[in-house]
Amino acid sequence: MPFTLARAVHSDLLIRKSRFIGCVEPMAGRQEAQARVSALRGEHPGAAHVCWALLAGGQSAAVDDGEPGGTAGRPMMEVLRRQELDGVLATVVRYFGGVKLGAGGLVRAYTDAVAQALLTAEKTPLQVRQPLACRVPYPLEGLLRRALEAAGAEAVELEHGMQVQARFNLPQSAADDFVQRLNDAAQGRVEWVGEERA
Repeated sequence: MPFTLARAVHSDLLIRKSRFIGCVEPMAGRQEAQARVSALRGEHPGAAHVCWALLAGGQSAAVDDGEPGGTAGRPMMEVLRRQELDGVLATVVRYFGGVKLGAGGLVRAYTDAVAQALLTAEKTPLQVRQPLACRVPYPLEGLLRRALEAAGAEAVELEHGMQVQARFNLPQSAADDFVQRLNDAAQGRVEWVGEERA
């Protein structure tokens, strides 16, 4: 089962005069990750490198940011994989201390920066969420709202047209049960949009 992090965790290592500032934090996707990396560059204008690894489903990435190829981003990503993490961004800001570490030394340094940060991490099971959409007649809007609230639906959008249309998402493990309960409570007057639900 994949995990994500409850909150960001940090490390700060000094290795042969170079400073490695690590951070691992929850992150939804690549666009958000790139914005975070840009912000780190602004916070650390004197840093030689801001390397990063993102594990977020199909949006994963590993970036060496000028370090020799394969010595930073990929080793950082391997630490995340071994910890069974997903939906997380690992960043390491390096201030160069004048002593070259060699390829093996760099791999160890970037790996250690991420691993040290994760020592204090609070992991939480990653819940895969399923988007759903349905339409109901206006007299059933109250029933629908109560059902959504009770189920812990997120990203709820209601549109009022000929009927009330709701877009929302639920934990994938609870989606089928929710659909069945709502269909029963509404006595078959729910129209599911986008896929067949009966």
